[in-house]
Amino acid sequence: MATTKPFSRFEFLIAWRYLRAKRAEGGVSVMTWISLIGITLAVFALIATLAVRSGFRAEFVDTILGSNAHVTVYSAGRVNADGQSVKGFADYETIAQNISAIAGVKNAAPVIRGQVMLTTGQSTTGAEVYGISLQDLKAIPRVGIGADAYGNIEDFATGVAIGSGIARSLGVTVGDRIRVVAPSGVKTAFGSSPRVNAYSVAYVFTAGPDVDKTRLYMPFAEAQSFFNREGFADEIDVMVRDPEAIDDYAIPLMQAGGPDALLWTWRDSAGGFLRALDMEDNVMFIIMSILVLIAAMNIVSGLIMLVKNKGRDIGILRTMGLSEGSILRIFFICGAFTGVVGTAMGVILGCLFAIYIDPIYAFVNYLAGGGVWDPDLRHIYALPAKLRLHDVLSAVSLSLGLSFIVTIFPARRAARMNPVEALRYE
Repeated sequence: MATTKPFSRFEFLIAWRYLRAKRAEGGVSVMTWISLIGITLAVFALIATLAVRSGFRAEFVDTILGSNAHVTVYSAGRVNADGQSVKGFADYETIAQNISAIAGVKNAAPVIRGQVMLTTGQSTTGAEVYGISLQDLKAIPRVGIGADAYGNIEDFATGVAIGSGIARSLGVTVGDRIRVVAPSGVKTAFGSSPRVNAYSVAYVFTAGPDVDKTRLYMPFAEAQSFFNREGFADEIDVMVRDPEAIDDYAIPLMQAGGPDALLWTWRDSAGGFLRALDMEDNVMFIIMSILVLIAAMNIVSGLIMLVKNKGRDIGILRTMGLSEGSILRIFFICGAFTGVVGTAMGVILGCLFAIYIDPIYAFVNYLAGGGVWDPDLRHIYALPAKLRLHDVLSAVSLSLGLSFIVTIFPARRAARMNPVEALRYE
């Protein structure tokens, strides 16, 4: 029996003839259409899920890196000449300069930190104060220059900067005055009494739900006076060019910080949550892969029905000299065509979903009457989506791989069909 080159032109022609034949002629069955639609929806769901998960992670990490120090250098504490335990850095300017000189460091800012109560009228809320210079405030991506904010940041020297969450909670805006209460403030002969100062709101920023509801920035010198930290800085907040490689900066930062310096990186604060996201991503990929497998299994049903309807044609082709390999490839092409077309349509729908996520979210939110996305639970303000080539290729590889594998079995059955049995009753 003569052999033919694998996947010859005539094999594609026969497969295409079978696919476009009418149902009465034993062509494509309803099951084939169901499998096509199933694969399309499964791939669409997989890409959409991966895009949303990637967007959520990217937005979460960007919120952390854009409004917090990538690494904080703080003091473990030491005992001074009077036998008192002292924390913080007295030579903070020198340490900040040494840290800034390290390759890859963008900014090193001496900071005063403290907990306070904010009051105005009948409203009260808690806040964490960051005492920082105007120049260093401008360098914080989600707070300073170019951030989503209102007010003049140059007025920070004579006022304070607060998050939009605090502004909503207190009902204040730029130009209003708020009272800042520190539990331990003025030192007297009878101990420390609360310190209360009034400040004008100069700047309101929006960096992320957690930050907006808790953070207040105060000029560095004023924070030193307010918290009785004259001549000291509590910590040095460091921004680096490559936050993902933060561990590479550990040794130089420890050396620049001095013998009592300790480090706290953004991975230390968010590492557990990021690991949970990675685990959730893996679980979601497995679940969505099962959906793709279920959709691909429908190809088997459709192809078995096609093989049954084309039994006479198979017998004729075999008697004309076609090999088992040619028959297998013909029906493999029929099944693979469903997988390829379904995958392509799913990729298109998934990419469009990721690209137009904002109007889709707005429409769904409108239909639901609002409240679809709760920023307090998810720590970001909107549903994000980030389309990555790696995710798209993973979905395509999974879908095509499963489609090709499940197609082999009914195609092999067709190839092994005995032509005598196929033509017995013809």
